[in-house]
Amino acid sequence: MKTKSGQKGFTLVEVMVVVALIGILTAIAVPAVLTWLPNMRLKAAARDLYSNMQKTRMNAIRANQPWTIVFEPANGRYLIRAGDGTIRQTVTFADYRSGVGFGHGSITGNNSATTRPGAFPADGVSYDSPDNVVTFNGRGTGTAGYVYLENVNQDATVYAVGTQTSGVIMLRKWTGGGWE
Repeated sequence: MKTKSGQKGFTLVEVMVVVALIGILTAIAVPAVLTWLPNMRLKAAARDLYSNMQKTRMNAIRANQPWTIVFEPANGRYLIRAGDGTIRQTVTFADYRSGVGFGHGSITGNNSATTRPGAFPADGVSYDSPDNVVTFNGRGTGTAGYVYLENVNQDATVYAVGTQTSGVIMLRKWTGGGWE
């Protein structure tokens, strides 16, 4: 009986080596992804809030009437309201998963994101009104304050999204020693 020379294919040993390498790479990558993912979700929540503040300001200018964002720390959400009071959008932080919510993490002292030193608000919202509301009027100006977002499972990363009375909207990240 003749044997074919030059048969093509993989040997069992080669397949086992490849499977072992894939297993090792997966074991290394999974912990890194599990650390990275919550921070990316927190960053997404902060950027979405920043974008929603920009949209709310533009809608107030377009409609020439006040639009507001109402922050509800107890419910972990915020509401965007049109000038006529109708709720246009509700954003719930639980939808981001990974423990995104209001708060300032492990930052202490006078390290709030305001230009002057100040203490952090207990509920994570520094708008002066008792209802935690930022209002943009028809000229695009509004109330000043900040909203602090944290990952409740990891105290290291904190984002501050805020407004100045001039209507400027800012997004800052705590780097451990200061705001960037």
